Amino acid sequence: MDRLESMSILVRVAEAGSLSGAARRLRMPLPSLSRKVSELEAHLKVKLLSRSTRMLTLTDAGQEYLAACRRILEEVEAAERAAAGEYHAPKGELAITATVTFGRVHMLPVVSEFLQVYPEIDVRLGFSDRVVNLQEEHIDVAARFGRLPDSSLHAIRVGDVQRVLCASPDYLAERGVPRHPAELIGHDCVSFASMSLADAWDFQIGRGMQMFPVHSRLVVGTADAAVDAALAGVGITRVFSYHVTEAQRAGKLVTVLDDFDPPSLPVHLVYPGERMIPLKLRAFLDFAAPRLRLRLAAPDG
Repeated sequence: MDRLESMSILVRVAEAGSLSGAARRLRMPLPSLSRKVSELEAHLKVKLLSRSTRMLTLTDAGQEYLAACRRILEEVEAAERAAAGEYHAPKGELAITATVTFGRVHMLPVVSEFLQVYPEIDVRLGFSDRVVNLQEEHIDVAARFGRLPDSSLHAIRVGDVQRVLCASPDYLAERGVPRHPAELIGHDCVSFASMSLADAWDFQIGRGMQMFPVHSRLVVGTADAAVDAALAGVGITRVFSYHVTEAQRAGKLVTVLDDFDPPSLPVHLVYPGERMIPLKLRAFLDFAAPRLRLRLAAPDG
C-alpha cells in the first residue's frame, strides 16, 4: 500500500463529499478508489468513513486522521519544492486564475511583462467567471472581487472596481432613460449571474443599500455576454466599469443611474496560506501587486 497515495485519496474524498466525486476528480475507477480506502482502514484498523446511500461522512477518527494527512502532505509538497529549488530561485510553473474580462484587460498585460523579467518562470493563466477552488485545482494565485470570507487564504489588496449600469443609446432612445432604480421594473434588463440576482438589484439610497425589482429578459453567465447583449439593444445590464470602457469611448454604450451606483468592491490577489511561499509566487506578488494598483487606480480602470 502506498501510504501517501492513500492519504491523498482520503483528502480528495473529504473534499468531494463522496467516493464517486473523488474518483472523477482523480480520474480513477471508482472500484479502485474504494478498494484503496478500504485498505487504508484495514491498515489502520479503524473506520474512517461512515457510508450511507445518501451521504458520506468522516468518523471522529477519520476527522483526526484527515487533519494529520493534510499536514503531512503539505510538508511533503514543501520538501519537494525545496528540493526542486523553488524556495531558492524564482523558477518553475505558476498557475494563475482571473475572471474573463479582468484577466484579458488587466492580468494578461501584467503577466506578459512578468514573463520577460523572469525567464525561468512559466505561467498557466486561466480565465473563468466562476469561483475557482485554489487547492482542488492547484492554483497558485487568483484575482478575487468583493469581501473575502474567512479562510486559509492570504490576500493582498490591489484596488477597487465599480459596478455600473449601461445600455445602448438606441435602447434608451426607444425606452427612455431611468432616473431612479424604481423605474427599472419597467425596463428590459440583462443580468450577469455572477454579479446580480435575476429579479432584484441593489443600489445606494442615501447612506444605505436597497434592493429594487428588475425584469431580466436575459440572464447570462459571463460579463462579456452581458455587454454583447446590451450592445445589441436587449436592455440595461450591470457589469464592472472596466467591462464597458471601450464601448463607452466608442459611444456604443451609455451608463445610467450613476448617482445610485453601489459602493466599489475591493480586488485582492489571494493565495494559499503555506508556511513557505515559493520564490516564483513571491516574485509574482511583488511584481504584479503595484502594477495592478496603478491600472485599477487609472480613470478607466
